Amino acid sequence: MLLKRALLSKFLVLALLVLQTSEVRADSRLESFVHDELQFVQGLGLPSITSFDGDFADDMLNGVDDVVQAWYMDDTTEEDQRLPHHGQPDDPVPLAKLLDLGIIAMRLDADNHENDENLTMIRGKRGYLHMDIVTLTPEKMTNYEAMIKRFFEEHLHVDEEVRYCLEGSGYFDVRDDEDRWIRVSVRKGALMVVPAGIYHRFTLDANNYIKAMRLFSGGPDWTAYNRPHDHLPARQEERRSEE
Repeated sequence: MLLKRALLSKFLVLALLVLQTSEVRADSRLESFVHDELQFVQGLGLPSITSFDGDFADDMLNGVDDVVQAWYMDDTTEEDQRLPHHGQPDDPVPLAKLLDLGIIAMRLDADNHENDENLTMIRGKRGYLHMDIVTLTPEKMTNYEAMIKRFFEEHLHVDEEVRYCLEGSGYFDVRDDEDRWIRVSVRKGALMVVPAGIYHRFTLDANNYIKAMRLFSGGPDWTAYNRPHDHLPARQEERRSEE
């Protein structure tokens, strides 16, 4: 078990180092639901971060199974998208499988996100110079039901999507290399990186509440390309990585 965790730690570090952020060129935008937009200048006012420390990687993996779970979902039913939609029989997906798809999941200290050294390290290494915090709940969105249906449309981005759950919970659905849906449950403390070019969608769960931090390497952009957009370079690169 210790060897497996050590190998996973090294793979996480390597994955974070080699993921490349693509420049976003947008001709249409998904409506923004930003409540607070905080911009940071180059360097973030923080010490330069040049490498990951092994202990940091261990910290980020410690307890990740408590805040991130995944399973193959039953998408044939017409039931509410916010229900778990477990397959029959239940078919759990290990986090190592998500890593194979380029999806990185880790656990951070959501209660201390303003001063968390692990988050600072990730932002510095990946160059996430912009962030915002959004709250999705019926009390804050008059068109809540319509908007969660929009989030649930299958789409891709030309840049990686980085989401950090500060409160509440929700589901990311991602396509595997055989085009099957994997449902990924995220709860408070979960940070998830979805690579550019992978088809996915998002929904809240039955709790109808999530507060999340969104991280960007360039200016904030929410461009979503609904399927099919296989001609985009980001999608073609993702398909090559699946081969």
